[in-house]
Amino acid sequence: MTAIIIDGKAIAEQVILKVKDRVETLKQSGITPGLTVVLVGDDPASQTYVGSKEKTSKRLGMDSTVLTRPSTVTGQELLELIENLNNDESVHGILIQLPLPGHIDENKVLQAIHPDKDVDGFHPLNVGKLLLNQHGFIPCTPFGVIQLLDYAAIPIEGKHAVIVGRSNIVGKPMGQLLLNRHATVTYTHSRTEDLASYTKQADILIVATGQPLMITAEHVKPGAAVIDVGIHRNSDGRLSGDVDFHSVKSVAGAITPVPGGVGPMTIAMLMENTCLSAERMAQKK
Repeated sequence: MTAIIIDGKAIAEQVILKVKDRVETLKQSGITPGLTVVLVGDDPASQTYVGSKEKTSKRLGMDSTVLTRPSTVTGQELLELIENLNNDESVHGILIQLPLPGHIDENKVLQAIHPDKDVDGFHPLNVGKLLLNQHGFIPCTPFGVIQLLDYAAIPIEGKHAVIVGRSNIVGKPMGQLLLNRHATVTYTHSRTEDLASYTKQADILIVATGQPLMITAEHVKPGAAVIDVGIHRNSDGRLSGDVDFHSVKSVAGAITPVPGGVGPMTIAMLMENTCLSAERMAQKK
């Protein structure tokens, strides 16, 4: 068996083209979706991510702004900046690029973003709406994974989904999204004993551990769909994920590559959320 490769780059392009049409419709009514990203410090990886987000939003005709602040910025200064953005009607989406410096209370900063502009889906109100299966903003990476499964025509309802990882950004919301779609969900993590005994039961295996090449063929049920959320740069400069792609693709039924899998979808869903925010604000006027 050789797995079907789920082309996240191609699927993201389909999502982005649909968003572009919606942006054009908004602009015809006098509204230009606006995304503001706040970047603290000079971390190269964060700068790369922010650059990709800015490039994509401008391609779609959105207003895109990147506000940079030094790593010495205080938490209070960030809170004041966010308050100004909350009150700016031209800003529909606010994103704080993570991680923040250690001296800043990350939770306090994220909770300061107005829930209606929280296009990352991290505010407690949006987390609660996800739990209740209500219409809030869904965190971009889990949202992108669901889209990958749908575009690849991988059934979710009634299937056993196993999540490896329990972060607030990916693991926890990912499981809830799948539960909302009527999957049976099992959470596993770094302290799970005999991890393979759980992962080998998965019809859908989603891996977000932050540990390179952790999942091998021995962890995977034949024919399972394997979604690799991790991304790491090896000593030779090559990118890899949390899944040993080359061994797992001979067992899985479908698999995402790294790069070119989940990554492009995360940015696409950020554009989706920003456009949705602008549409909701337009309806309120």
